[in-house]
Amino acid sequence: MTSLLARLGDEIEREATAFLRRAAEHDWTVATAESCTGGLLASVLTDVEGFGHVFSQGWVTYTEESKIRMLGVGANLIEAYSAVSEPVARAMAEGARARSRADLAAAITGYAGRGAPDEPPGRVYMAVAARGQPTACRRLDLGDQGRTRVRLGAIEAALRLMNERLG
Repeated sequence: MTSLLARLGDEIEREATAFLRRAAEHDWTVATAESCTGGLLASVLTDVEGFGHVFSQGWVTYTEESKIRMLGVGANLIEAYSAVSEPVARAMAEGARARSRADLAAAITGYAGRGAPDEPPGRVYMAVAARGQPTACRRLDLGDQGRTRVRLGAIEAALRLMNERLG
């Protein structure tokens, strides 16, 4: 049977494998906090054989309440900026890193399809909190290309950002 990773495409498989290899070389552990990607990043990271010791844990926090309860995102941040924002992505990554005690945590929040009335479809924020570094954030505007393409684009971009943060 073909693995999920193989079905997602060569670029994602290359990025995931390169990241996990480098994380293992650094002897780092990794955690994820996801919203619009629904756990796909965690699934990709656990699909690469031989690196089970690198992945610590992941959260799928789809609702605002779950971001607050599970990751410690401040309700005031969500109220001020919305759940799909840079401050919330940053808080998700930092909360996942603190709660998991992983060396690096990645977070993704966004609109895989149509979002809020004032937000364009395909807007995604991601953040990576890594030991000894300031938290890095990125905004993607992937457009109205459908949920699957937005989710895959977000995963690919998150893997690149995670690789960057390994130094």
